[in-house]
Formats: sequence, structure tokens, C-alpha cells
Amino acid sequence: MTDRLPFLATEAARGYESIQKLPACVLLENVRSMYNVGSFFRTSDAVALEKLYLTGYTSYPPKKEITKTALGAEDRVPWEHATHPVALANSLISRGYELAALETSTRAVDLFDWIPRFPVCLVFGHEVDGVTPELLERCESFVRIPMLGAKHSLNVATAGGVALYELLRKYRNLLHNT
Repeated sequence: MTDRLPFLATEAARGYESIQKLPACVLLENVRSMYNVGSFFRTSDAVALEKLYLTGYTSYPPKKEITKTALGAEDRVPWEHATHPVALANSLISRGYELAALETSTRAVDLFDWIPRFPVCLVFGHEVDGVTPELLERCESFVRIPMLGAKHSLNVATAGGVALYELLRKYRNLLHNT
């Protein structure tokens, strides 16, 4: 059984390129925790995300802290590091992506009420400070996860998992209803 594990890992890496992708990407801006970055890789693999953009001072592979939580997904999910997130955002907009920032402000619509326009790029910011004002100016949608308890935010990687799976659900419904 253990002799097949390297083969399976290699096949999984090759297979990722051939599966149908969720027409979405994630832009992480200044996410400081490498464990959170690794979690984004793992969730991105799980939903077959097109690409993960790591911007600002967000760390990128190879880093043992990323690998610890990514569990190999950093070798499968297409990713790119960009120093300037606003320039990247402008490029995505010019290619027809809706930029949607996840934030906890009152201007944000509830994640469950949001109707995304595919392709879409979900934007996540620093764990404490959020998305910078310069990048927020480029976003056309603002989305919040409903928070019913005393806390008003989630860990950024947890929020990413919630948002990406809701996005996947909406995309699958769109495919089934067309």
C-alpha cells in the first residue's frame, strides 16, 4: 500500500490540470500566517480553484509552515506571487473578473444573498487589518459571512473555506439551472 502513495500523489498532481475548475480565484493580500496560507491551498484544491494569488507580504511556497497545512496542495493548485495587489486586481478586472472583498463592514451583502458574476476573484486581507483601502477601491462587490454570535469575524482561512464552498454551491446551482 505504501508503495502506491508516491504514484497516487503524482497522479493527483497531473489530474488537477484536467478537472473542470471553479471559474474563480482567490487573492490574498498581506496574510501573515503561513499556516493560513497553507489552509487556503488545501481548500483551493478541494474546490478546484483556478488560481491562488499571494500578494504583498503573503508568504509563498516553499515554506515548511505552508506545507504543514497544505498537505501537498501547494504542488497542485496553480499559484502566483505578486508584490503589488492593486496592479494584479487591475489585470483581473481587465480579464472580466468580478472582484469581491470579504469584509465585515455594513456595506457588505450577506454571503448567502450575494449573486456572484463568474469568473470571480475573492479578495481576503490581513488577519487583523483586513483589505487595504487601495485594493478595496478596485472591488465591485463586498461580501460578509453572517455572524450570529458574540464574535464578529472568523479566522481568515476559516472564512475562506466558508466563502469558497458557498461559491462552489452557487456555481453548481447555476450549471444545473441553465
